[in-house]
Amino acid sequence: MIYVHVPFCRSFCTYCDFYSEVAPKCRQAEDAAGQNNLFERFADALAVEIRARKKEIQSVCAASGSRTLYIGGGTPSVLPLGVFRKVLKTLKQVGVSEEFAEFTVEVNPEDIVEKGIAYVEGLLELGVNRISMGVQSFDDGILKWMNRRHDSATAVKAYQILEDAGVRNISIDLIFGLPQLSDELWRETLDKALTISSRGMLPQHISSYQLSVEPGSMLAKLVERSKWSEASDELCQRQYNMLCDTLAAAGYHHYEISNFAQPGHEAVHNSAYWKHIPYIGLGPGAHSFVSSGLDAGIFRRKASFEYKRLWNEGKLNEYLKAGECGDFSSVSGGETLDEEQIMMEKVMLGLRTSAGLQESVLRGCCDAAALDRALATGDLTRLPGGAIRIPESRFFVSDNIISSII
Repeated sequence: MIYVHVPFCRSFCTYCDFYSEVAPKCRQAEDAAGQNNLFERFADALAVEIRARKKEIQSVCAASGSRTLYIGGGTPSVLPLGVFRKVLKTLKQVGVSEEFAEFTVEVNPEDIVEKGIAYVEGLLELGVNRISMGVQSFDDGILKWMNRRHDSATAVKAYQILEDAGVRNISIDLIFGLPQLSDELWRETLDKALTISSRGMLPQHISSYQLSVEPGSMLAKLVERSKWSEASDELCQRQYNMLCDTLAAAGYHHYEISNFAQPGHEAVHNSAYWKHIPYIGLGPGAHSFVSSGLDAGIFRRKASFEYKRLWNEGKLNEYLKAGECGDFSSVSGGETLDEEQIMMEKVMLGLRTSAGLQESVLRGCCDAAALDRALATGDLTRLPGGAIRIPESRFFVSDNIISSII
């Protein structure tokens, strides 16, 4: 499992706290040349980091048993195809096969419309087999409030371009839980999401998130200045229930709290995160989860083992300089996780999914009395085969349920 973080956006969304730097659209030839040079420097730095972490990458790929590549951000679709090509070439040089079970690239609608079908075909030629597109809303007023650069018509057109280019695994993102998003408008949003295809096909995957106020975001500043208030819990839960009911009726598998897939199109890469499988994160702002003593089963211990959380600082200029000198120590950090931390993470991630966790795992690290109470009240339910999960009807309060048992 490999994740590459692209730290560039054309503008910052109101709600976002992911690390990125503005890469404005350049109209002057001189500015465009400067931006292309920045993208090339980024690609060069990534290549240096990949080579420097060759052994880590090989170890994680061998241990995880999940050969996936996910390029996210930020906004990867602002990049020219040459950057993706260089990343793949360098990964091949360190022994990573070009054949990925799943190769996802995140895109924004306006980039796809601007660059056209040739850009998407270029991604497919590089081996991309899954596209995740940030739609967020089909209401132009809400999109403007979010500071998104596209409107509803652009999202629909971009989806058509993806389909026409031959993409057969498309995921779209939607956001609910805004005070200005009425139930009627949310229902219209879901209806438009299910009819976005010009070919009469449902999106293969839908991710939908409740709007949250993240520290450091523009939205957090609006809240601090009393210029915006969060939606009520009642509205958020009502819209979440509408989401679950609508997508269930359309045949989607609700396999994680915020993720729905047509059967067989569950995200392989993200599912591995929830199973707590090791992964490597590359680029400024990226995180990794690695262990020195794991085989294909993450909890099958060898004689000695050590779990680590690693990260690169979200500092683009410093990252580029580190790439030039070949030493990333000044922009990277990490911590060693003890077994209790690992098990708590496993519980918090695993109980987000419809598959849940084996009861033996939960019994080994959770409060037994609290676990029995949750089973008695229906906050948790047993599945055939010995697993325990949070029922879908209580996914919305999953944080409270998980905190009550650990």
